[in-house]
Amino acid sequence: MRRFFWVDEDDAVVARYGGWVEAAHRWGLPGLKGCPTCLLTWSSTGHDYPGIDLSLIPEHHEFERARPEPFPEFSRLRELVRPLAPPNAWLPPGTGFGPLEGKSAGRLPDFIWMTSVLLAHQEALERLQATGVRGMTGHPTAVKFRQKPAPALREVQLEHRGALHPDCIPVETPPPCPTCGRHGFSRPDEPVLAAAILPTELDLFRLGNFATMLIATERFVDAVRALELEGLTFRELPTR
Repeated sequence: MRRFFWVDEDDAVVARYGGWVEAAHRWGLPGLKGCPTCLLTWSSTGHDYPGIDLSLIPEHHEFERARPEPFPEFSRLRELVRPLAPPNAWLPPGTGFGPLEGKSAGRLPDFIWMTSVLLAHQEALERLQATGVRGMTGHPTAVKFRQKPAPALREVQLEHRGALHPDCIPVETPPPCPTCGRHGFSRPDEPVLAAAILPTELDLFRLGNFATMLIATERFVDAVRALELEGLTFRELPTR
């Protein structure tokens, strides 16, 4: 039976290293201002594509300022970037594109978290990929470092796959909005994964219906531990 683990930040390691990163993606979709169906104003996290270069489209300047927009304008902007995105990408409000830009100081562990963004030193990422771990692509950042030489920091882009099982989502949760797609619920205290739709070809991925949760296979966990890479914790989750 395949085993799956919820991947999170190792607070003790972060405290021991003491470094930090403050950055944002160069471009992004605006937030949604008042969906015409559910009436909510919202923006997402966990949907970022650092490898997408919006300078390829003439309207790239329209993605440089974070702000909410009404649904017609949000939809127009989303369709401008859709040809550059992976097939079937959802692209919700707040989706980020291009490299992270910002600053960093202090020592950083092998893996670094910035809210829901996962960063890794290039060497750590390459060592993991050499073990045969599948699903991770690393993209250069434009983060400025105080220390010299500057570390080669990469943003880890992951596919959105699998889902939380309906049994662990509160029964009173409304279905996804048919217009904007928002499915609003808090992360369950006891998450359960939907076994039937877990990917078989990936060892690390984001959940399709809760993108801030990163899920790893036993293969990924074993590789991280064998290489003694720091910055991650693992909690095994049941499947149903």
